[in-house]
Amino acid sequence: MRDAKGHLLIVDDNKVNRLLMCRSVEILGHRASTAENGKVAMQMLSEQSFDMMLLDIEMPEMDGFEVLEALKADSNLRDLPVIVTSSVEGLDNIVRCIELGAEDYIPKPVNKTLLNARVSSSLEKKRLYDEQKDLLRRFATDEVAQDLREQGFAIGGRRISATVLFCDIRDFTALSEDMAPEDTIDLLNTYYTLMFEAVTSHGGIVSLMVGDGLMALFGAPQPLDNSAQCAVSAAQEMQSMVAGLNEERAALEQPELKIGVGIATGEVVAGYAGTDARATYTCIGKTVNLAARLEAHTKVVDHAILIDHATWTQMSDHQACQPVSSVQFKGFSETLNVFGL
Repeated sequence: MRDAKGHLLIVDDNKVNRLLMCRSVEILGHRASTAENGKVAMQMLSEQSFDMMLLDIEMPEMDGFEVLEALKADSNLRDLPVIVTSSVEGLDNIVRCIELGAEDYIPKPVNKTLLNARVSSSLEKKRLYDEQKDLLRRFATDEVAQDLREQGFAIGGRRISATVLFCDIRDFTALSEDMAPEDTIDLLNTYYTLMFEAVTSHGGIVSLMVGDGLMALFGAPQPLDNSAQCAVSAAQEMQSMVAGLNEERAALEQPELKIGVGIATGEVVAGYAGTDARATYTCIGKTVNLAARLEAHTKVVDHAILIDHATWTQMSDHQACQPVSSVQFKGFSETLNVFGL
C-alpha cells in the first residue's frame, strides 16, 4: 500500500483538541482544516472538497451523529471517509456511528500511532475508490454513474416515458472509402466529440455507438422536465456544429458532412442489458424502433431532422416544424404523422 497524503477536516468543539489533532495530522504529512461544530463543518464541505473527516460526537448546534446522518443523506458526501474521535463511551454509541457510515472509531485521548494507521488506511481506500469512480465516468455517462450510485446495478429494466434520438452521417461508407484508416478514426472522433457535447449539454446520454451512428436517450436514467424539447434542441445543435465543422473542412478542400436525425417520444423499457460480467445501459421498445425509422427516412425526404407527433406536441415552437406526408413504417401497423425541422 503506497502512502497517500490528504486534506483532512477536523471537527471538534474543543479548541485545544482541534489544535493538537491538527498538529498530529500535519506531522504525518497531511493538510488539515478545522471546524468548531458540525454546522460549520457541513458549510465547509459545501464550499470545498476534503479527503476525509475526523469527527467528534458531543458538539453544540450540530453533533457528530447529526453530521453522519447528513453525510449519509447526501449523494455527493456519503463516500467521504469519517473517523470518529470521541470520549463518548458505550458500545451502543460506537455501533451507531458505524451504522451511520463512520469508517472507524478511536476513543480519546487519541493514540497517535493508531491514528496514523487508521488515517493511512482510510485514505488509501478512498484513493482506490476514487480511481474506480474515474473509470466509471470514463466508460459511463455522469447520469448512468449517478443511477448506479443511487439505485445500484441490476440486470433488467423499467417502463418510463422518454425521448430517443438516432443520428448518423449520410453516405459515410462512400465518404470514407478513399480515406486512410487513421483519417477515418480521426474524423469519427471529431464527429463524436461534437455530437456528445450536443447531447449531454441538453440533458441526454449517448447509449449506443455503431460506426458513424449513435443512439441518445433523453429522460433516462435521470428524468427531464421536457425530454422531447431537450432532444430537439440537441438535434438542432448537432446540425449547427456540423455546419461549423464543414467550414473547416471546406478550407481544407475536404467533402461536406451531412447528418440525419430521427426523434421519437413515448414509453420505453430502460435499464441494464447484458450479464453481471458485462452490461450496458440502454432502452428498447416501439419508441426506439420509431426513432430509428425516422432517422432512416431522412434519406427519403428533404429534412435533416424528423420527429414524431408525440415529440411535436411537446415542442415550444410548433412553427419551426413542417408536416411531412404521413408514413407507414415497416413494423408499424398504423400510418404515422411525421414532422420535419
